Amino acid sequence: MKIIDRYILKSHIGPFILAFITIVFVLVLQFLAGFSDRFLGKGINIADIAELVMLQSAWMVVFAVPMAVLVAVIMAYGTMTNASEMTVFRASGLSLYRLAVPVLIVAALLSLLVERFNNVVIPEANYRSKSLMMDIARAKPTFGLTENAFSSFIDGYSIFVRKTDEASKEIRGVVLYDLRNPKSRTMMSAERGVIRFSPDNRFLVMTLFNGEIHQIDQSDYHKYRAMRFGQHRLVFETTGFGFSRTSNDRIRGNISELSAGELHVAASALQRGIVSAERRAASITDAGPLQREQERIEADKMQYNKYLIEYYKKYAISVACFVFALAGIPLGVLARRGGFGVGAGISLALFVLYWSMIIGGEKIAERGLLDPVLSVWSANAVTGLFGLFLLHRMSGTVLRTSK
Repeated sequence: MKIIDRYILKSHIGPFILAFITIVFVLVLQFLAGFSDRFLGKGINIADIAELVMLQSAWMVVFAVPMAVLVAVIMAYGTMTNASEMTVFRASGLSLYRLAVPVLIVAALLSLLVERFNNVVIPEANYRSKSLMMDIARAKPTFGLTENAFSSFIDGYSIFVRKTDEASKEIRGVVLYDLRNPKSRTMMSAERGVIRFSPDNRFLVMTLFNGEIHQIDQSDYHKYRAMRFGQHRLVFETTGFGFSRTSNDRIRGNISELSAGELHVAASALQRGIVSAERRAASITDAGPLQREQERIEADKMQYNKYLIEYYKKYAISVACFVFALAGIPLGVLARRGGFGVGAGISLALFVLYWSMIIGGEKIAERGLLDPVLSVWSANAVTGLFGLFLLHRMSGTVLRTSK
């Protein structure tokens, strides 16, 4: 039996490595394509670009490993079925359940490794990546802006610019949306502007010239204000600046920079704050202060849900290696022809469905419509049950090759 187990596992090594390298390569190219216009011709050191790509590739590994597992399993079992090897195994008295054991054991071990990577390497890589981007942005404040496109490099704002000038730090054709307050929308437009950091690098200062400010209440569109200005200055804390870095001991406030333990601590502290705020709100009688307190509570609840979503994702995405192996085994047998194209096609379809459930669940959980644990783990539950169902159906099926 050990010989068969080793043979089955060996048949997965080549497809797994090929799929993993291909997926990471495509993701790196996608990253470079999205940021190339910010890197090229900006005088940025090639070593800094290489370091940034390496740090960004950390999240790509977490994304690529489960999909590579799925591709490898479908290819390996499809090839064995097409070559009549699965028929020989079954004729020898080995069930599909038994033939799945070595792959599921290795997939479980991979899940453990990905979980450690997700909780140890990813937060540190995200922390250093944002720090490096801040170093670049300090020397070139317009680095985070893309010409003729909306950019969200400042948290809570969406900024559109027609033209940027690296030498003078000047931007032209500016449109800025303030998205921080869900109750109202503020839009600013200006002919030109200048972006600079304050001398102590604690603030990003954007000065706009010759423009307008439009503000409207989302609940009552009759409440509308419009103002013109010759000069208007906006000051942003660098903690809210999308590419944030100071020193190696700065506080990690971004969710992507926190491990599961840190996320749990932050969520628990926020939950205690919500309970205290609800008690205070119960004693407030004035309508105005009560409404403001309730708005703060709702904002805190949304942030609390985001912490929990990210917490459960640390583990759910890791377990995806196991559930993809569970679903991939019967899919590979059904596919029969185990070429890379077939394996990649089926894997892509299942992976898109899986991530659609993850993203959809996140959006629902953020609004408090579904418990975060259910929203995040539902994708694994559906995929795992789908795999068990197919495995049970295929375990009693007579396998035929299709040559």
